[in-house]
Amino acid sequence: MSCSVAVSNSPVFSPSSTLFCSKTAVSIPSSPAETIALTLTHLKSTTQSPSSSSANSRSSPSSSPCSPFRFRLQKPLTGFNSSSSLASGSGTAPTVLKRKRPTRLDIPVVMGFGGGLATPRAVEEAELEREGYGYSVYCKRGRREAMEDRFSAIVDLEGDAKQAFFGIFDGHGGAKAAEFAAGNLDKNILDEVVRKDEKEIKDAVKLGYLNTDAQFLKENIRGGSCCVTALIRKGDLIVSNAGDCRAVVSRGGVAEALTADHRPSREDEKDRIESMGGYVDLIHGTWRIQGSLAVSRGIGDPHLKQWVIAEPDTEIVRIKPEHEFLILASDGLWDKVGNQEAVDITRHLCIGVKNPEPLSACKKLADLSVSRGSCDDISVMLIQLGRYIQ
Repeated sequence: MSCSVAVSNSPVFSPSSTLFCSKTAVSIPSSPAETIALTLTHLKSTTQSPSSSSANSRSSPSSSPCSPFRFRLQKPLTGFNSSSSLASGSGTAPTVLKRKRPTRLDIPVVMGFGGGLATPRAVEEAELEREGYGYSVYCKRGRREAMEDRFSAIVDLEGDAKQAFFGIFDGHGGAKAAEFAAGNLDKNILDEVVRKDEKEIKDAVKLGYLNTDAQFLKENIRGGSCCVTALIRKGDLIVSNAGDCRAVVSRGGVAEALTADHRPSREDEKDRIESMGGYVDLIHGTWRIQGSLAVSRGIGDPHLKQWVIAEPDTEIVRIKPEHEFLILASDGLWDKVGNQEAVDITRHLCIGVKNPEPLSACKKLADLSVSRGSCDDISVMLIQLGRYIQ
């Protein structure tokens, strides 16, 4: 006796449920020359009347529209009894086949933007904007399922309105490293700053970055994050970066980059990586470490930690009246918009106008990057430096 089986929930072939004209019904014909028609469906099963079961048993396999493909068994099926899922042709209703309920998924709560708590639904928002004392920030998700950029903005630092900490964190391989850095880097830097002499401020920031990196690596979580931060303290602007997030200041309308992107294409970064036993390859027009990562510094990246270091470069600038504003942004902006272009667009909306619109400037920069083809997450933060002059 031959057997034809049509399996609707096959991992190789999954036809539409509309291809199956009957639900879970199996009938054994009275004649051994006939074919056992077994039709399964992933939809919720219902019982079938004996009359319809008999009708199915008389159906010819060549004329049945219920089988999108057939698998022939050379031996007859055995081992079925009255309590099995196969019903005999005597008219007894078949036993209902039920689909097993999938395992419950526990979705954790994660740290969101600016060090606050947010559910994954909030993290997946396509846009996020915020304005505070002296700053505005706008984040726009790219083509990923979830935003991997994060930011940090802390004003009235240590109770002083002239002190603040700001940061943009561009995650890769997930958002965990960016979340961790946004929630911990400011505290780790300040802990080191209070221990150091004023002349050792760069060393204090460096230790803050390295300590944050070491703490994240202990979490045994994959992924990494580029960082750019601005600590405003005692009239000084202390800007640091690890990776390709960038800080650009407007000095009387002239753009001045305060950071240099850390990428494997830089000759000094390439030499450092190769001296430590790594290699840099050009893949589809982008230089990558070990054929993988397109940045050479950052927080995290445990699988590449030998070459992707967390040590930042730091620049200290005394804030003067000609320093109009500071732009901190992820590479989602800077890959499509130039430094001077970003300053010109921002000044048009913020400098010399009756009603400054810093948040609108952030949005306009992000939208411009998208219009030029950016598919990356884009985060833009604008800091008004005039508030911090001493």
